Amino acid sequence: MNTLKNKVQLIGNLGQEPEILLLESGKKLAKFSIATNDYYYNKQGDKITDTQWHNIIAWGKTADIVEKYINKGQEIAVEGKLTSRSYQDSEGTKRYITEIVCSELLMLGNK
Repeated sequence: MNTLKNKVQLIGNLGQEPEILLLESGKKLAKFSIATNDYYYNKQGDKITDTQWHNIIAWGKTADIVEKYINKGQEIAVEGKLTSRSYQDSEGTKRYITEIVCSELLMLGNK
């Protein structure tokens, strides 16, 4: 049960091309976002789409796979853990962000 403490699984489509960064330490980082859609019906019977965007980061060999094979619009499955961090933007305002650190990735097809 310890592995279930912080585990996220999502299936969605990439909203943009992944951003690949090579850090000074030599580590490779891939950053991208995926959209997941949920559907429900309102009181009038109209089908409503609720789209949520999720920030994903991948390190090392997973980042290599993202760089070579993942493109905008592609449907993928991601498994990882939630992390939160803060940073200061260019105006000096403290911002908070929640990301999913990807440990596994599955390519499901193209949109």
